[in-house]
Amino acid sequence: MMVESDTSTEIETADTAVVEPVIKPHLILALDYGVKKMGMALGNTITETARAFDILAMNNGQPDWDNLLGIIKVWGVTKVVVGLPLNMDGSSSMLSKRAHKFARRLAHRVMEQHLPVVVSLCDERLTSVAAREIAWDNGWIKHERDPIDDISACILMSTYFADPSSSIAIDAIKAD
Repeated sequence: MMVESDTSTEIETADTAVVEPVIKPHLILALDYGVKKMGMALGNTITETARAFDILAMNNGQPDWDNLLGIIKVWGVTKVVVGLPLNMDGSSSMLSKRAHKFARRLAHRVMEQHLPVVVSLCDERLTSVAAREIAWDNGWIKHERDPIDDISACILMSTYFADPSSSIAIDAIKAD
């Protein structure tokens, strides 16, 4: 007899029962928030790797909500990490306030859709600088103005995987 749960699999033989942990992979969506465009990367909790996914057009900081929620549903995303663009001294900027507001709206919309998704914020300082350097060095971009937002989202995801406790769930953050 075999019994599966979220945390273990029990296999019974004639004499003994062996319990093996079952690790459920989860997909995480990292969003490099911007007013004109938003980079996206998908991360896997088993391999702790990320891949560039897409760059969404934004309308003055607002995405096509149906498209974004559709991506979350179709891919089975369980966590969304929104980049928080703080100033170098750690203080809030106008863009970080907008990113925070976007994350709150996203959390509200996934709740309305009854999706089991946690939305959190994670410091994204210097991800764009690093992304541009990586993209340039690898020949992924040819011009200084070529988009690198999805690569920035990958770096954000790597930051999250390196220290998941550095992200803060949106419910735990007091509104500005």
